[in-house]
Amino acid sequence: MFIVFAGACIFNEPPLTSTQMLWVNLIMDTFAALALATEPPHADIRGLPAKKSDMIVNEVMWRNIILQSVYQITWLLLLLFKGKDWFNIHYDDVDPLYPSDT
Repeated sequence: MFIVFAGACIFNEPPLTSTQMLWVNLIMDTFAALALATEPPHADIRGLPAKKSDMIVNEVMWRNIILQSVYQITWLLLLLFKGKDWFNIHYDDVDPLYPSDT
């Protein structure tokens, strides 16, 4: 979402259309659901249920979420701005996000 927002603010056009965003969401949700659905149950679970006051996300998880977000946003911004030079793709000035035929 950050890249779509940043691209829309900088280029006046989002890098991904709404249909493309829906496809990304569909694919990501499908694989996550398959991963959770195919995990076998653990026979050695004997703990009590979590309390309402227990934290779902602990400090280590917050650190990992923030670091992964910064890492991925950095690479995606680099690809958004330097990708055409790195991959030798020519863009029109009129449509900066779509390759030209030449």
